[in-house]
Amino acid sequence: MGDHGAMTSDDPIRLLALRETPLSVDEVHRAVADDAAGGTVLFVGSVRDHDGHVEGAAVTSLEYSAHPTAEAELRRVAADVLAEFPGCALAAVHRLGRLAVGDLAVVVAVSAAHRGEAFEASRRLIDDLKRRVPIWKHQRFADGSEEWVGAGVGCSAPTAPVA
Repeated sequence: MGDHGAMTSDDPIRLLALRETPLSVDEVHRAVADDAAGGTVLFVGSVRDHDGHVEGAAVTSLEYSAHPTAEAELRRVAADVLAEFPGCALAAVHRLGRLAVGDLAVVVAVSAAHRGEAFEASRRLIDDLKRRVPIWKHQRFADGSEEWVGAGVGCSAPTAPVA
């Protein structure tokens, strides 16, 4: 997938990308830096060692893949957040490919004149990204089983352990 890099400072969508390379919290934070912002909120999602939906399921790795329309939908999500929270600047980068426990999966940031608006817009950005952008997660578990989880499409299909 592409990397549209930092946008112009006049564009409140400062950075949107889907990447197969490790993510940088500093890069995303710098993208939304603004002298007029009194608050900046960062959300960092990482690969955890268990699945929160399947009790006792130890995750060994996962792999993210994206539909060809994912970047366009990410841009629509960003535009919708800005329509609700004008005056904010935002950035969002999601990892693709195989990730290990502890790797960063997604980093979003929002800066705004006031902290409340930054918190609300950041929450909306990450929630809508996870709900709407067609990115799929293929989880692998310690018992040999695996599961596909589809963001934005409500798909979750566990599989039996691989023999």
